[in-house]
Amino acid sequence: MATQSQAQFFSSLKRYYSFYTGGFVAFVIIVAILEQMGVPNKILGYIFLAATVMLYAGIGVMSRTADVSEYYVAGRRVPALFNGMATGADWMSAASFIGMAGTLYLSGYDGLAFVLGWTGGYCLVALLLAPYLRKFGQFTIPDFLGARYGGNIPRSIGVFAAILCSFTYVIAQIYGVGLITSRFTGLEFSIGVFAGLGGILVCSFLGGMRAVTWTQVAQYIILIVAYMIPVVWLSVKHTGNPVPQIAYGYVLEKVTAREQVLNDPTTPDGAKEAEVRAIFKGRQEAAEGKLKALEAGGVTYLAEEKGKLAQAAADLKAKPEADPAAVAAADKAVADYPVDAAAAKKAWTAAAAGAKAKTAPVMKHAEPFAGDEATSNKKRKNFLALVLCLMVGTAALPHILMRYYTTPSVKEARKSVFWSLFFIFLLYFTAPALAVLAKFDVYTLLVGSSFSELPSWVSAWASVDKSLMSITDINKDGIVQLAEVTIGGDLIVLATPEIAGLPYVITGLVAAGGLAAALSTADGLLLTIANALSHDVYYKMINPHAATTRRLAISKGLLLVVAVFAAWVTSLKPGDILFLVGAAFSLAASAFFPALALGVFWKRANKWGAIIGMSSGLGICMYYMYMTYPFFGVNAPLWWDINPISGGLFGMTAGFAGVIIGSLLTAAPDKEIQNLVDHVRYPNLEGDIKTEAA
Repeated sequence: MATQSQAQFFSSLKRYYSFYTGGFVAFVIIVAILEQMGVPNKILGYIFLAATVMLYAGIGVMSRTADVSEYYVAGRRVPALFNGMATGADWMSAASFIGMAGTLYLSGYDGLAFVLGWTGGYCLVALLLAPYLRKFGQFTIPDFLGARYGGNIPRSIGVFAAILCSFTYVIAQIYGVGLITSRFTGLEFSIGVFAGLGGILVCSFLGGMRAVTWTQVAQYIILIVAYMIPVVWLSVKHTGNPVPQIAYGYVLEKVTAREQVLNDPTTPDGAKEAEVRAIFKGRQEAAEGKLKALEAGGVTYLAEEKGKLAQAAADLKAKPEADPAAVAAADKAVADYPVDAAAAKKAWTAAAAGAKAKTAPVMKHAEPFAGDEATSNKKRKNFLALVLCLMVGTAALPHILMRYYTTPSVKEARKSVFWSLFFIFLLYFTAPALAVLAKFDVYTLLVGSSFSELPSWVSAWASVDKSLMSITDINKDGIVQLAEVTIGGDLIVLATPEIAGLPYVITGLVAAGGLAAALSTADGLLLTIANALSHDVYYKMINPHAATTRRLAISKGLLLVVAVFAAWVTSLKPGDILFLVGAAFSLAASAFFPALALGVFWKRANKWGAIIGMSSGLGICMYYMYMTYPFFGVNAPLWWDINPISGGLFGMTAGFAGVIIGSLLTAAPDKEIQNLVDHVRYPNLEGDIKTEAA
């Protein structure tokens, strides 16, 4: 391909991917025929997952390279259209494919912060950074920081921030891979994580950015087809309209009417919901009562209560007619009783919070910032903070900005941003409709059904993770009430075909799409981490004379180590997909955006300003998340009621202040660096900077 002109290369790519798309559609039709012939669902799931992973592996093997430019930036010859598709796949991670519609399902209007923030962020990418970084023309974001601000300290901070942001982000992707793998292969989640890791590594390990780019184009085609088919199917099923974005309003009206029924205690369904909520209210009060007693009595209270449970179990066993199930439950209550005050406080606090969440009326999907005035103001404040963090984080994430190094020219980089936004828009414009269509099916098909006739998907997902799917007959009436259903946002998209009773081939297709989304982003993120360590640390700072083969060998070795470590962290389940992704955006906004934006548009910004701004911004964001995110167990008070996912609000502020104040208090950059800024900013100064040998 190296001898082809760019026009011939573009024409060849269109032909290859047209054949590929047609082949994929034919594959889906063949699997549908196999389903009609009676092939078991589990076998169909294996076929979907194995076929797609083998396809990506094949592209990865064919794209293997030992050329530095090909490995790091795909030879800088990816056309804008295909770079837009690759960026779309890189961008539409497990959070977008799996998590976004689930968040909209759970949060209603308030979940639109993700749609607004992520799409709006590409306007900042197009206007403020992508064309200028492409004109700079190197391999990584720390490359730009090192050249713009001079010296290895800004580069080192950039490397640390790139690794931190990308690692936080990649955990969410591997979580999505593990979720899909465990659901459709029957493996335990922790094993499924490592099984899915092979699919991630096979693309990026051999061919770097070249392999990742062409694989991501293929993955985008699969994920967008997989996302759109079930939504269109549901839209036709409920409204007869094949355009879900138009049918959305009609179905939302029906969901709103159903919410009113479930919240009205004068209706039979509403009375049952009120009954269940009252039981949860009693559980909340009981847990809160235990916490108060624990605070007053401490270890003595724990010992007394455990003694009572043990005595009750003994008395039950002494009865000849005792029910074996009741005896087992009594023994389990004794065994599960907290061993110390800390464990008791943690368990009962979680129980009180979980029960309290179930006492609330059914959420009104279309109502913005629901609640009393104080609650509404808090939600509005967090909505705006999250939109800002996601927008600015989008414009600062290293693995996204790296994609614009791969285009042939600055003009192509600008066009590439347009195509990226278009391909991302297709999914984001559809996610709200999917959330409402899935909610309507849950409210009408699942709620009100009999516990004795629960669909098989309920137990299948419950076996993967109880926090994702759990239904318990709280009031013992044998009928499912909404308050008895726990559905995690991360399964809404994956389970929608099963909830709606669609053919299993659609379920397999959605799983393949979710896998494509998670794999594509994980590839890009792992490559970002490995490149930061091998190129920016080893080559630029430790051994500038290293041979090409040694540099690439180190990059591949680091890729493997980072991937295995990330899979191990993921197996600990440190948080839900959307929080982890949101945290990565806040960290990127705090660490990179002030230094990058001011580095392009303010020639006075200097080395010490960048060091102070990047360090203070990242440090404050990390500190706030650590102190307030429940996973770490500190539980410090929130600042101005801002949730930890939006910690970038404080980090960005500190970052801009640090760059500006630090630059004004120290000497201006030298003439060479100011010329670099002019070169990057102004279109009449053509050509890329050639600093690779420096």
